[in-house]
Amino acid sequence: MEPVQAEDEGLSPEALEAPDGETLGKMIRDARKDKGLTLEEAARSAAIGRSTLSKIENNQTRPSFDIIRRLMQALDLETPQLFVQSGKSDISGRRDFTRKDQGEHQVTGTYDHELLCTELTSKRMLPYISTIKARDVSEFDTWVRHRGEEFMFVLSGELTLYTEHYRPLPMKAGDSVYYDSGMGHGCVSTSDEDARVLWVSLEG
Repeated sequence: MEPVQAEDEGLSPEALEAPDGETLGKMIRDARKDKGLTLEEAARSAAIGRSTLSKIENNQTRPSFDIIRRLMQALDLETPQLFVQSGKSDISGRRDFTRKDQGEHQVTGTYDHELLCTELTSKRMLPYISTIKARDVSEFDTWVRHRGEEFMFVLSGELTLYTEHYRPLPMKAGDSVYYDSGMGHGCVSTSDEDARVLWVSLEG
């Protein structure tokens, strides 16, 4: 397939080089169909062109971080896993940096995610700090699940980690857990203050 040139809709040459577009496109297409939206409707909601959305879904171009964020909001995706764009890079010695409290926020009904080191569009892991807003597992419409694995370290407060195949796991500051993120999961805060955790998502 010939390389597709970026259009005037926020697509950057760096983003076009990001690998694993097939996975990203499928996640977006599945989310759009789950909401019963046409290409036209989803593109309009995300303020991008219909042709751009079609190319993203069919792995013919790679979107910038800003476009991914708009699609995530438009499609009500409740996990920052969409931002993981794994694959090999020809560039060695890359570096990204986020100052304290200056990450990209993605707020859902149950979490407030602060995405860290978001300038690199091609990476195998996604680090983020989350404030656990949920207070009861019933606040989750369904299990959170996505491909890959996750590491979670509790920074402050106390929480309970609910997973599909295990008993609820009470955790407090300093505790950590590693699990298959394809297994349904969700966290609720159990302390007076909302718990805060460091999450690292690894693409499977």
